[in-house]
Amino acid sequence: MHATARRSPVERLDEVRAELAAGAGGVDDGTAALDPAYDTLRRAGLLSAVVPAEFGGDGLSFLQLTRLLERLALLDGGLALGFTMHNVAIGSLCETAGTDLPPRADRFRRWLLREVVEERKLVAAATSEAATGAKLRGIGTTYRHTPDGGYELTGRKSFVSLAGVADYYVVAAAPADAEDAADGLEVSHFVVARDDPGVGFGALWDGAGLRGTATAPMSLDAVPLPADRLFLGVEGMSLFKLVREPHWMVAGYMGAYLGIAEATFRVLVAELTADPAKQDCPVVQADVGRMGAELAAARALVHSAAATVDEHRGSLEANTAVHAAKYVVGELAPRLAREATARCGSRALRRGHELERRSREATFCAVMPAKSDECLAYVGKSVLAHDMFRVDTLAW
Repeated sequence: MHATARRSPVERLDEVRAELAAGAGGVDDGTAALDPAYDTLRRAGLLSAVVPAEFGGDGLSFLQLTRLLERLALLDGGLALGFTMHNVAIGSLCETAGTDLPPRADRFRRWLLREVVEERKLVAAATSEAATGAKLRGIGTTYRHTPDGGYELTGRKSFVSLAGVADYYVVAAAPADAEDAADGLEVSHFVVARDDPGVGFGALWDGAGLRGTATAPMSLDAVPLPADRLFLGVEGMSLFKLVREPHWMVAGYMGAYLGIAEATFRVLVAELTADPAKQDCPVVQADVGRMGAELAAARALVHSAAATVDEHRGSLEANTAVHAAKYVVGELAPRLAREATARCGSRALRRGHELERRSREATFCAVMPAKSDECLAYVGKSVLAHDMFRVDTLAW
């Protein structure tokens, strides 16, 4: 175990906060490279934050990770979302701590967690495709069995975060020869290394913000994989696992969204405090008070939902709570950004102003999965007593 593990992840993050904050603007405007920020996270030993203590990690709970991501997003929203993808990719594996697994699954677990803890490997998820978005059902990436007992993956992924930056990618694929492959029901996950033969990445996505996520398309051209790269050694269970425990896919980002909203609000408060006329204006005071109350309510809901996951993971209560929290914070962040910009005036729209950057970051909070309408649909179906553990109840 590395010496840095003796201090908490929050303490280790605070030690490098100035370094991370200083690079955020440069990454956003394209004048700074992406890799140094992620190298800083590696050096600080933060990649093993959610890895169970029995495997050498910090063993953060879902709530503790949410708070850590919130703290990181205060420095850099794009980096926080990129780091989220690492935790989303390994989160369900980490939750098997204390569970006796079959030998093949246990070997996989020990291998990947050792790579994260001892080798400080960065992991990302590669699910999204042009035709299906982030949904598993109906994906076009396929796998087939090879004569040597391994697998071969072929397909195209879009919007892969940490493209070319991560060491490993957890790739979703459907069997090429299954009758129901078109429905996407028999989906499996595989671990693909960045330098595996047949793996390639396109140009980084030139989006309006969040360049720190290093998002790009990924190609898999007959990528050969040994048998031990099948996630937990089990085929065909990925969609069913997602339906039972959707919190990583739906709410793994919540802490980052909350941090972006908090950062936006802090910039607003600093701007208004520096202007005595606005600071003393009753209308402005009431408006800021309302925004602060809404942010506090969203924070309470997000933290409560995360705590419910820790206490009752996979329950209808926890699954409904994370969808409700994702909807609230996903809608609040861009609205706060719009209102903050209106209060600060045209100077907040100047390129390089922190509020201008935060406004662009906040725009993505409502459109990343699960989207706002999908969250509301889940909550509505849950309230109306639909069976939320049936695969055909959800659009995933």
